[in-house]
Amino acid sequence: MKKEQKRKILFYGILAGALLLFAACAAHLAPYDPYEQNLELSLLPPSAAHWMGTDRYGRDLFSRILSGARVSIFSALLVVAASALIGTLAGIFSGWLEGKTDTVLMQISDIFLAFPGMVFAIAFSGVLQSGMTGAVVSLILVSWPKYAWLARNRVLALKHMPFIAAARLTGNGTWKMIRRHILPNLAGQTIVTAVLDIGTMMLEIAGLSFLGLGAEAPSAEWGAMMSNGRSMLQTAPWVILAPGLAIFLTVLVCNLLGEAVRKTVDQG
Repeated sequence: MKKEQKRKILFYGILAGALLLFAACAAHLAPYDPYEQNLELSLLPPSAAHWMGTDRYGRDLFSRILSGARVSIFSALLVVAASALIGTLAGIFSGWLEGKTDTVLMQISDIFLAFPGMVFAIAFSGVLQSGMTGAVVSLILVSWPKYAWLARNRVLALKHMPFIAAARLTGNGTWKMIRRHILPNLAGQTIVTAVLDIGTMMLEIAGLSFLGLGAEAPSAEWGAMMSNGRSMLQTAPWVILAPGLAIFLTVLVCNLLGEAVRKTVDQG
């Protein structure tokens, strides 16, 4: 069973790596300039010349999908990485120090958890009105508390274990014990949560952009592309289906990878 899970992780990891490679090399892979307008080519259906068709401004959709991959995928990775880092550090300090520090940090996290995440992100992005930066910051703000609670509960369970007491007796300082004994025991759960979060963050970034609270025109971000093409769903469905398919496939790969990692960690 473990070998099967490892094969799945390898397979889905290769797919995820390929997506990252496409995103990183989008400028070299795109057959056309994703921002070059040519109204004579407006709303052409998929063909050999334009694999996914063109939008209302005559821009090649395949080139825009490749260009948008960099924005959509790396923005999601940034949100997940920052949320995991901030939340894990907050949870470690909260659980290790306990007392007032624990109370204050967990009450702050409870404030963010008191509101539905997407609703809070929409409100915060609307207040900031700073495009993609505001969307990323708002999603980090609503995402870090779960990592904080995860780390805090794990630290509370670990700090009274015999191996921590033995580490204290051998003269290990706080930072050394956290680095050598606490962080390795947090890594598994944190990585699983983070990998599973990538697809969710990508959907939420796309949702904010779809509502006009994320990427701004003429950005090729996938959610913004769907928003711009929604009025043409009946007359030129490829305009909205192309970015929708890109989001679906990317989120699917991320979720399958995350599920494979979760099962492997659960099996020890």
